[in-house]
Amino acid sequence: SSFRTCLFPYVPCLSSVTVSLFLQAESAGERALQERQRQHMARGLPKQKPIAGVKEVIVVASGKGGVGKSTTAVNLALGLMANDQSKSVGILDADVYGPSVPKLMNLKGNPELTDKNLMRPLVNFGIPCMSMGFLVEEVAPIVWRGLMVMSAIEKLIRQVDWGNLDYLVIDMPPGTGDVQLSITQNIPIAGAVIVSTPQDIALLDARRGAEMFRKVNVQVLGLVQNMSVFQCPKCSHQTHIFGSDGAKELAQTLGVEMLGDIPLHLNIRETSDKGQPVVVSSPDSPEAEAYRRVAAAVVRRLAEHPR
Repeated sequence: SSFRTCLFPYVPCLSSVTVSLFLQAESAGERALQERQRQHMARGLPKQKPIAGVKEVIVVASGKGGVGKSTTAVNLALGLMANDQSKSVGILDADVYGPSVPKLMNLKGNPELTDKNLMRPLVNFGIPCMSMGFLVEEVAPIVWRGLMVMSAIEKLIRQVDWGNLDYLVIDMPPGTGDVQLSITQNIPIAGAVIVSTPQDIALLDARRGAEMFRKVNVQVLGLVQNMSVFQCPKCSHQTHIFGSDGAKELAQTLGVEMLGDIPLHLNIRETSDKGQPVVVSSPDSPEAEAYRRVAAAVVRRLAEHPR
């Protein structure tokens, strides 16, 4: 059998899905959907079920896109393993509409299936990874409505053979929508890492994200301030392009820890574009050390507040 039929037996070809919307506000179909939603809410939240073989799940989230969440998630996972090579770490790319992990981890191809019809993650740098980007063409847009996205997330969570992992890092989509709620309600999560840049608009959305996790009883491990400072490569003058210490002030307001600062540096961008994350390609650089410090802070926070 193929991975496509495993993932969506009712979708002929994942590489080209066209959704036609015929809006009929008072149609019988819409009324039936509303009734099912009402019945679902009346039953309460679903019971959380752990992912087979995974000890702790860490979600990396942001209130808005463009703040470096996926780059942080990938380097956090690599930092966790670099700090303790006895630990096994995996990455789940839950950003269905804009998967970045295949590019960041330099992975291409389709997952193979086990004899139990589970997808095998693709592996690079010792990190098993699963992403919707492995299941569609690289430039194919994913034009799906909410129910299809929820089904995709369910398959990515439940139909993957992760083996045995100490940590599974989930790269969440930006915002506070259905995917975030579905993941937090269906699997036990050890903690959330919120990524933000220092400017006010990003911090406002980061606060919304942190509050969402609190409402669904997921502990916020802390904030990461990305693109915190730019240092001129010629004169070493430092400029806070997006403002200074905004995330630190937000962390104090929320009563959570500041996990670390990541500089705005050409090395991070270049290594990410090449699919060679800075933690593995430039391990002795200050940028790699910054990510490893964040990883160490995450492990310490998990030990202080076990789920």
